[in-house]
Amino acid sequence: MTLLNNILPEQRRGKLKALLKMGKTVRVLEAHNGLSGIIANNIQVEGESEGKPVIREFDAIWESSLTDSASKGHPDIEVVTFDSRLQTINEILAVTNKPMIVDGDTGGDVNAFEYTVSKLERVGVSAIIIEDKVFPKRNSLEAGVQQNLEDPEIFAQKIRRGKEIQNTDDFMIIARLESLIAGKPMEDAVNRAKTYLRAGVDGIMIHSKSKSSDEIFQFAQHYKEISKQLNLNKTLVCVPTTYNQTTEKELASAGFQIIIHANHLLRSAYKAMLETAQTILRDQRSLEADPLCSTVGEIFKTVGFLDVKEKDQENEQSKNIPVLIPAAGEDPIFKKTLNGKPKAMLEICGKTLLEHQVQTLNNNDLADITVIAGYGRDQMHAEGINILENPDFKNGSMLNSLFVGKKKMNNGFIMLYSDILMEDNIIKDLASRKEDIILVADNSTQYHEPQEGNILDFIIAKNQHKPARREIRFASENVVSKIGSKINPETASHEFIGVARFSKTGAEQLIETYNDIVKNYQGQFQESDDISQLNFTDLIQEMIDRGFLVHFMEIHKGWLEIHNEEHIALAEKSFSE
Repeated sequence: MTLLNNILPEQRRGKLKALLKMGKTVRVLEAHNGLSGIIANNIQVEGESEGKPVIREFDAIWESSLTDSASKGHPDIEVVTFDSRLQTINEILAVTNKPMIVDGDTGGDVNAFEYTVSKLERVGVSAIIIEDKVFPKRNSLEAGVQQNLEDPEIFAQKIRRGKEIQNTDDFMIIARLESLIAGKPMEDAVNRAKTYLRAGVDGIMIHSKSKSSDEIFQFAQHYKEISKQLNLNKTLVCVPTTYNQTTEKELASAGFQIIIHANHLLRSAYKAMLETAQTILRDQRSLEADPLCSTVGEIFKTVGFLDVKEKDQENEQSKNIPVLIPAAGEDPIFKKTLNGKPKAMLEICGKTLLEHQVQTLNNNDLADITVIAGYGRDQMHAEGINILENPDFKNGSMLNSLFVGKKKMNNGFIMLYSDILMEDNIIKDLASRKEDIILVADNSTQYHEPQEGNILDFIIAKNQHKPARREIRFASENVVSKIGSKINPETASHEFIGVARFSKTGAEQLIETYNDIVKNYQGQFQESDDISQLNFTDLIQEMIDRGFLVHFMEIHKGWLEIHNEEHIALAEKSFSE
């Protein structure tokens, strides 16, 4: 929730210096509005290395002149006023809590620079970086543009004036050297660095548009010598936009303490917007553009709307999530054993399969349970359930039975296959999850061969690989990329166990997709030979293909699907133990 990022200016301002004092290499990402600020502030990738958890995130936010100007439709030539920039800065500060570094261009007139420093310090910005060019500057990365450098003594005076006007020791003024951009020799950059350091600057940023990091590393070596000569320990900053093959580890080893990724969110957003717009024009509708877009629900979640919705729902009297159990089909394997009863009436340790499920759900305070019956309807019974009937169960699929309970889906629901037994904690964890669509998936399929005769629903995770493939494995989110029974088990990362939860938004997406398929499609669809036999995993895969986000909750065992007599014996052994 963005309100949780509320932080006072005085609490934020000193965070950058604190990170540097800890000896941390500060990783910085560009933001140009509130939404990109939330991404830069909150994004993480998680993984493990040698059995230990690894988390990477950005340490600070770069408010870029280039991306701020471009997002407003203007060139990066200091045409956007400082007050307009300040509005963007405040938008980002309002929804983040990490330190901010502001791209101050040339700093403008020395008198104006004093006001800039004062205003930025007051709102909680940690640092400003100003470049030693003549106002108005031209963007450093544009080829064929004349770059006019400011006289170093005049620029040094601007630094002194800025340092004199600031009120705290937390705020930093960093000088950006444009010598290499302007084609000047390394000696010019070194001499300018000395001048600015003597003027009291808090750090030096060396800029380069070379695709090689050689000159950056060369300057870093000179900077160590300068620092030793002047007996100073001032921050060294780089922006590896063009020499992006160089790793952060290599830059840190060379002495760079702040590494800024300066324009990547805007550049990637621009590319995606172009592709989406072209797709809509080409196809004269937006359906084909859906996979290129995040869902509205994802945006709601990011900007805090879902938190508002959750608060709105806190006063509801009932927190009970409806549970739908489609159980209408006839099971050919147990036909003789059941003697006309539905499979849910199989007895295991003195209780029916359905009674075991109801007990697990009740143990998690879930009492709104609806079973969709068909075959053996008159013999379907269990205390505390509602029964709906699918009279056409012979001509459809399990999914058709599920949608008999459509009215129970409206505010979100849990779906449970009728032949699944599981431990209480699986339902407990699932009920607590906040994702709109979440499937329960077992990762043990990676470690054993599927049992012959069993038809399993496999999952390929979008951001996860089998552990043996990489020493460090990152899985930023558990997202389903592919699901179905025809997936090669060797490529699968998980098995879907037949349990899923849908939020109100997720249920709306499910119903919308189902209705569209039934209305507008015929014949073969996804893995089904005919639309009349459309199954649950077909529908989920279609939703993924349309751009809806489907998560999975990873488990490792703790459940059992009853397919044959051997499974019954295993279940009875587990209950007796």
